[in-house]
Amino acid sequence: MLRRTLAVLATAALLLVAALVLQPGPIAPEDPSATGDQVTARTLPKPEGKPTAWFYRQRAYPNPAIDPAGQRLALAQARELAAVAEDRRRRGDKSALLGAIWQQRGPDNVGARVTDLAIHPTDPDICYAAMATGGVFKTTDGGQTWTPIFDDADVITIGAIALDPQDPQTIWVGTGEANANSYSFFGNGVYRSQDGGVTWEHLGLEETLYISRVRVDHTDGQRVFVAATGRLFGTGPNRGVYRTLDGGASWDRVFALTDSTACSDLVMHPDDPDILYAGMWERVRGLTFRDSGGESSGIWRSLDGGDTWSELTVGLPSGPDVGRVGLTICRDFPDVLYAVYAAADASFLGVYRSDDGGDTWNGTNDWALASIYSSFGWYFGQIRVDPTDPSSVFVLGVPQYRSTNGGNTWSENGSNMHVDHHALEFAPSQPDIVYNGNDGGLYRSDNGGSTWTKLYDQPTNQFYAVEIDHQLPDRLYGGTQDNGTLRTLGGVSDWERIFGGDGFTVIVDPTDSDVIYVEYQYGNLFKSTNGGVWFSSAMDGIASGDRTNWHTPVVMDPTDPQTLYYGSQRVYRSTDGAENWTPISDDLTDGDQGANFGTVTTIAVAPSSPAVLYAGTDDGNVWAYTPFNGQWRDISAGLPQRWVTEIKVDPADHRTVYATFSGLRWDEPISHVYRSTDGGSTWQDIGQGLPEAPVNAIEVDPDYPEALYVGTDVGVYYTSDLGATWLPLGTGLPRAPVLDLDFHQPTRILAAGTHGRSLFTVTAPAPTTPVVDLPSAVAVDLRAAPNPFNPATTLRFELAARGPVTLEVYDVRGARVATVVDRTLAAGDHEVRWDATGPDGRSLGSGLYLARLTTPGGTATTKLMLAR
Repeated sequence: MLRRTLAVLATAALLLVAALVLQPGPIAPEDPSATGDQVTARTLPKPEGKPTAWFYRQRAYPNPAIDPAGQRLALAQARELAAVAEDRRRRGDKSALLGAIWQQRGPDNVGARVTDLAIHPTDPDICYAAMATGGVFKTTDGGQTWTPIFDDADVITIGAIALDPQDPQTIWVGTGEANANSYSFFGNGVYRSQDGGVTWEHLGLEETLYISRVRVDHTDGQRVFVAATGRLFGTGPNRGVYRTLDGGASWDRVFALTDSTACSDLVMHPDDPDILYAGMWERVRGLTFRDSGGESSGIWRSLDGGDTWSELTVGLPSGPDVGRVGLTICRDFPDVLYAVYAAADASFLGVYRSDDGGDTWNGTNDWALASIYSSFGWYFGQIRVDPTDPSSVFVLGVPQYRSTNGGNTWSENGSNMHVDHHALEFAPSQPDIVYNGNDGGLYRSDNGGSTWTKLYDQPTNQFYAVEIDHQLPDRLYGGTQDNGTLRTLGGVSDWERIFGGDGFTVIVDPTDSDVIYVEYQYGNLFKSTNGGVWFSSAMDGIASGDRTNWHTPVVMDPTDPQTLYYGSQRVYRSTDGAENWTPISDDLTDGDQGANFGTVTTIAVAPSSPAVLYAGTDDGNVWAYTPFNGQWRDISAGLPQRWVTEIKVDPADHRTVYATFSGLRWDEPISHVYRSTDGGSTWQDIGQGLPEAPVNAIEVDPDYPEALYVGTDVGVYYTSDLGATWLPLGTGLPRAPVLDLDFHQPTRILAAGTHGRSLFTVTAPAPTTPVVDLPSAVAVDLRAAPNPFNPATTLRFELAARGPVTLEVYDVRGARVATVVDRTLAAGDHEVRWDATGPDGRSLGSGLYLARLTTPGGTATTKLMLAR
């Protein structure tokens, strides 16, 4: 998380400590020559400020909110495409890309955000960890090794996890991280496994979106309570406490306050499961504002299993200044409860203790905790008490603090751990064994939390950007959330942090691996000339008042590593390796929209003609620059008004350009990939076969001009026919969003940076598309005979059912040259003749063409060879 300037020296010191402990792997040593603005990973403090709603804005624009139904549709479409791919493999399709296997490349020695923990009631070595965007991991050996067990679910962003105390093979998972950060992806409700995580069933509550806690009745595993926070941006009814009495077959909302009040925490009495305590939190979020507290925030209690609730007020704070509330109860002394409060301004408000089951409360002596939340208390809200010792209490924040005397005094705990703590659980059978989860992964203590040991083997980092070193392709780089810029020399477990902050763009000079450019949030760019030992600021000439995106685009001219481009609301160029920058455009956006919106989001340089540039913005503008007139030209006509995520230029043709877009469907279909063959004068939609999910990255295969690869919120897809058909690329990639791709041409390695499951690579062989029998619900055997042909051929296909059909022919550039069929046809065999005549009536030239059949059930393609 990005921090605001802190008002007290104690918090400033915490941030400096945070910068020192972020990395578990080796760190580059101090360089005695590093002076002035030269910094190392060790010396750079975490940047100040808080992130804006970057993730959400990308997917919502131009609307103020995301329709969750759009995300569910995209997930369903992804499932359908996966089924088609699997059926093709089963039927003998030998396409190398269809059968490619993704390889996990780590890091598994760094770790990333953990949101909740559940420990087996009798075996402390069995622990389950809920990851913010990486699914669920399980250990059976006390944390030495971990295995992902939730990868087949539709979404792997997790808010809560719980075991049935009577049957610990039964696991309940609430999806959707509830920490209210700006990059929380929607969940889709509740899942249950009854075999220790081998298989899962979905049990509803999709509309809750974010779940903060699951509690299972310890006397009746069919009765389960869920704390739901509901929509993050905006108000709505799907929040509060939900209950099932039949194991998830049906749910009732048994407690709610207002359409803007989340249930932030929920605890159950260890002896009497009818006694429940709920922390309620009033908060409303917009794209440019955050209200993190209000009158309805507080603690409520039920004495009848959730049927009725009453507010607890004696000794507790109240009023408009009350923010997020966290709760804990002592197992062996259940009259003892603790509550931690954030203020409405997201600062720390206080810790309170009750010794009479919640009837009355008293504030603890918590002055030492004053800066524990910094200025983003909405991100935390966790407090835990030792199940056997009511005086031993932990409060989780930027650091972790502990009291051993019931709150009379507090001291920082676990200073060797990564900062930003979200989860802590005691092993029920051996409370001296404690697990901790934070933004740097997992830790374990065997002495009640006095000392902590880091646990490895969880590849869960949230990548924003990836880079393959051109000269040394075993070296992989990436910018990551809260873990800076990371690098491996080739292993899975040797990753090191070479730069701090939240890592974003990283560029390695293709002619000199010692020259590395990195950035942290909002475009703070640095350069190293000694392989990352130290870095110097590379911002001279970039106006400090410019608007810069959370992930600011920086690109290198592929023909000249001394020439780079940088985007604020305008484009800058450097011709001396980022020593100096000069603006080369005016504002390319529609203006300042507040909160660092109204920015350039992508820049592309044409490899075949590097004076030709393209740029896209967060408000849907696409521009082209050519040296012929020396001006930027708006080429947005024909493109959707969506956040432009990436532009790429064909390696051999500066006029062939691709643009990808974020966004999810509202009331009408949406496509996310477009292609132009005339420099942006006209555009063709080539994304119709993809799930309607944000496309975050695109790579053009430099060896096979018909092949494209895209990274989306629901996986990586490829086309070998310029978008006529799309299929999932290979197998083995978890369902975390893919935010960036990088392609290394000499080895044909494609790297994918996932936001939650670290980095994967796959070797991309020749993207062939053999003709196979497709499922009968689509079409069977679209074939042409003769083939090659001159001047005509007959196309044959079979339909499983009556319906509208189009049969179109495209040239290798993706331009449609003929519509052979466009009408409703009956089920059965069909054949049509195509004479190779273009739309202008002239005969087409020799070469390769693609026929594409589109039916209600899907598409089929075949290649046509015209030999005149």
